[in-house]
Amino acid sequence: MLNSLFERLRKRSDFVTVAKAGERYVTPAFIIQAYKRAIDGPFRTGITASRKVGKAVERNRAKRRLRVLIRTTFPHTGHAGMDYVLIAREEALKRNFALMEKELVMALLKLHKRLES
Repeated sequence: MLNSLFERLRKRSDFVTVAKAGERYVTPAFIIQAYKRAIDGPFRTGITASRKVGKAVERNRAKRRLRVLIRTTFPHTGHAGMDYVLIAREEALKRNFALMEKELVMALLKLHKRLES
């Protein structure tokens, strides 16, 4: 059911477009970038974690936590025709999950407001 609501970003060119042309919001646990596409359709999400987060085990754990955030938060707050990229930060490994959810909702509200104006 959730797969029909949104798609994953897979191509590097899509990630680069979001980074260069989109808006961003920084939290202690992650950075979220948003970009409004010209083509309407379901929203797309991507997750990335650099080596700054830690070794492979820590990066994978951080990405898993962000994936769960996407599944729980985006069906209610994601907008159609948008691309979102979440970049894990080191704090994503130890931050309270409920606090991360609140930060994500706040970040999405602010990003949507910026992109609409």
